[in-house]
Amino acid sequence: MKFAVIVFPGSNCDVDMYHAAKDELGEDAEYVWHDETSLDGYDAILLPGGFSFGDYLRTGAIARFSPVMSEVIKAAKAGKPVLGVCNGFQVLLEAGLLPGAMRRNESLKFICRPVGLKVENNNTMFSSAYEQGEVIQIPVAHGEGNYYCDEETMASLKQNNQIVFTYHGTNPNGSIEDIAGIVNEQGNVLGMMPHPERAVDTLLGGADGLKLFKSIVKQWRESHAVKA
Repeated sequence: MKFAVIVFPGSNCDVDMYHAAKDELGEDAEYVWHDETSLDGYDAILLPGGFSFGDYLRTGAIARFSPVMSEVIKAAKAGKPVLGVCNGFQVLLEAGLLPGAMRRNESLKFICRPVGLKVENNNTMFSSAYEQGEVIQIPVAHGEGNYYCDEETMASLKQNNQIVFTYHGTNPNGSIEDIAGIVNEQGNVLGMMPHPERAVDTLLGGADGLKLFKSIVKQWRESHAVKA
């Protein structure tokens, strides 16, 4: 399986994403610059955290117009797995690949620490390696992670079982309904504020995030085995 790790000016978690896919999973991975015009050779797309284009205007607002995003949208429509973490989640929201918007943390302060997450839906290509209701520890590192949507969108998220992760114990940013991660209706685009790529090795404090990446590979191999 071949992962594309998208790199915007200001990305700073691209190395962690690459390490998770290449070193921990043993899969193929490449850095892809923001001005790339084709992602046809990749099986999955990873949008890392950081401060793309300095977070000017709004988080993710400028990165959304990078040439590569047309290809990310194309890949998403084709059913390829697309994972956006932290700033990557913000970019996916700005691009319209996920519903809702991101606001500043309620505390108006940058937060960087491990948090508890509850697996609300383990029936996705990103969460199948977890148990339903499992509580995991994943670090957060953001200043604008306060997810918000209107009542109609929330009703749709719940009806379609699109809420994959919620904060457990403490909500670090004020996110509505404690939401930490959601998928699109098709189920192949996940946006989440916590950083699973920073939790793939016990030497780093925990490996609860590794199952997310293993889920992606498992689903990809199963789907391609069926086609073969």
